Amino acid sequence: MRIIVILFLLAIVASLASAFTFLLRDHGKGPRTVKALTLRVGLSILLFLLLMVGFATGLIPSRL
Repeated sequence: MRIIVILFLLAIVASLASAFTFLLRDHGKGPRTVKALTLRVGLSILLFLLLMVGFATGLIPSRL
């Protein structure tokens, strides 16, 4: 589970970096920046849902 979370975080950072690159290249006039940021938001929501399911099913133990 830890590896999956780390991979999601790396994908989120990569999407953010690509959005920044597209923003610099297109000067904010192309649709690529919006698509990359939409992908980042989607990955963040999926990661949040994955963590919620992991806590609910016991794959991620609570430390309390």
